[in-house]
Amino acid sequence: QVQLVESGGGLVQAGGSLRLSCAASGSTLDYYAVGWFRQAPGQEREGVSCLSTIDDTEYYIPSVEGRFTISRDSAANTVHLQMNNLKPEDTATYYCLAGMVGSPGGSRLLQLLMDYGSRGQGTQVTVSS
Repeated sequence: QVQLVESGGGLVQAGGSLRLSCAASGSTLDYYAVGWFRQAPGQEREGVSCLSTIDDTEYYIPSVEGRFTISRDSAANTVHLQMNNLKPEDTATYYCLAGMVGSPGGSRLLQLLMDYGSRGQGTQVTVSS
């Protein structure tokens, strides 16, 4: 079972950037599909992005497409989420996901990760206007 620890959250002004990191232990992330979801107070979980091991495809929800980038650092056994041009509506706790899911990249993979994947404890992102 892989264990995940997120870091990199914080308070930033609108238009700013943050880079979230998710360090894995207990297993090699290269074998896992990975992703991120977020949850704001009083709101449902929202999948944000995922990266498949099948076709190495990145997927982003429309509201973050072009602003967020997911990447995998195999040497460090870490996944990153680079977030640029942040908006107040991006404010949430962000959680890393990992799962041995054999699905091509896309919304289905993201949902499978949210339903069945391992997750970390989360890191808070607050974007001020």
